[in-house]
Amino acid sequence: MPGVASRGRGRRTINEINMVPFIDVMLVLLIIFMVTAPLITTGVVDLPSVGKAKQAEAKVIEVIVEADEQLRLRTRGEETDKDAPANLKRLAAMVKERQSGNAQVPVVISADRNVKYDAVVKVMDTLQRAGVQRVGLSVQQGR
Repeated sequence: MPGVASRGRGRRTINEINMVPFIDVMLVLLIIFMVTAPLITTGVVDLPSVGKAKQAEAKVIEVIVEADEQLRLRTRGEETDKDAPANLKRLAAMVKERQSGNAQVPVVISADRNVKYDAVVKVMDTLQRAGVQRVGLSVQQGR
């Protein structure tokens, strides 16, 4: 209840904010934060880096998305690198054929820098829907 001051004839209220409860609350919050701050553990994010890539696989199937969004299929690691044009409808069947029943043969998508993101995602989606397990993206160091 606000204080009442009497001066002569009339009673008048004092319009003043009591700061003591506010200061008490602030001190309690300060103590709580000081006690709990050392207990908070910071999360460590281990981001992958291109420079620490492991040894390349012996046989890799590479899906190349060119600047005009045409697809080519190349098998690296064989006697000759076989390069064949492909389309999105037959891509999964061609990859499965080149894997020769070994689902552990990795498939790498190499896209031109100017290709729309949507084209790369469509290729990844097509391969994943067909059950291709090891699908990755190719990157180039430097530049």
